[in-house]
Amino acid sequence: METSGFWDNKDKANATLKEKSSIERSLKDWGSLSNRLSDLEAMAELAAEEGGASMHEELEHDIASILKDIASAEIAALLSGEQDASNAIVSIHPGAGGTEAQDWAEMLMRMYLRWAEKRAYKAEILDYQAGEEAGVKSVTFTVSGDYAYGRLKAEAGVHRLVRISPFDANKRRHTSFASLFVYPEVEEDIDIVIDEKDLRIDTYRASSAGGQHVNKTDSAVRITHLPTGVVVQCQNERSQLKNKNVAMKVLRSRIYELRKKEQEEKLGKLLSEKKDIAWGSQIRSYVFQPYQMVKDHRTGVEVGNVSAVMDGDIDAFIDAYLISSSGGRAASENRSQKAEAG
Repeated sequence: METSGFWDNKDKANATLKEKSSIERSLKDWGSLSNRLSDLEAMAELAAEEGGASMHEELEHDIASILKDIASAEIAALLSGEQDASNAIVSIHPGAGGTEAQDWAEMLMRMYLRWAEKRAYKAEILDYQAGEEAGVKSVTFTVSGDYAYGRLKAEAGVHRLVRISPFDANKRRHTSFASLFVYPEVEEDIDIVIDEKDLRIDTYRASSAGGQHVNKTDSAVRITHLPTGVVVQCQNERSQLKNKNVAMKVLRSRIYELRKKEQEEKLGKLLSEKKDIAWGSQIRSYVFQPYQMVKDHRTGVEVGNVSAVMDGDIDAFIDAYLISSSGGRAASENRSQKAEAG
């Protein structure tokens, strides 16, 4: 920061400040845990010498507290990916099943918006395509906050719902699917070159909330990247120019993620996770009837309080995934090192 010309490039300077703030926060958290641990050791020695039920009770309470905070610090330490600290762009699409699946997609949207609210993250809907009777045909929104992408990337995949359908007059049990895609919101300095000749830009009349203005002008924008087939759209802003700028930001993020995955696949580090939005491909099942249970099929984590999960209490699933995927990477690196040594 003290080098000459540091403030000449405002975007680069802000990125450095953000990195500095993250490092300082990590060091502060580590220092706090270290000091608390030293205090607990001293307290444990005192309790061993003098005893006393109240002191032992206080010690057990403080140990439980620091163990919880250490667990949180361990999860934070796993968020070390290149874009983990970035904001997230989330898209939700219903599977086959019409109104039932579209309603499920909207339920998932609410779950993630509630999760973001509880974490004091900022969420903003970029594009909302309402279903004919209920739910959504598709929705895209951003979640802004520290490590939003690092956490939400754990949620990408197919989500399965089992319940008695409120849209079925015979009250039969239905199974519905919806897919969740998560992309990091990439900064302007990321090397993603998009040729204008590769874009098809369509404008149309917005149908989302926004007053009479959006219904009278072609302010909504849809951009198709012809080489990859990636399609993004935005209708949240009132002006066509603003919607185009937001759509371009989403497009940059999606192409960045696409190219990153292509590189990882070439190196043999990533198996394709693209699956049909149907049976056998789900990462998690949400069962409302005949019993209540949410189960993550990747980690085996189960939660019986379905209402709490649908209200945004999903950190148990996210943390378990981060721990398991980190273990898988560590094991893979171990094998590579042993192979090189051999």
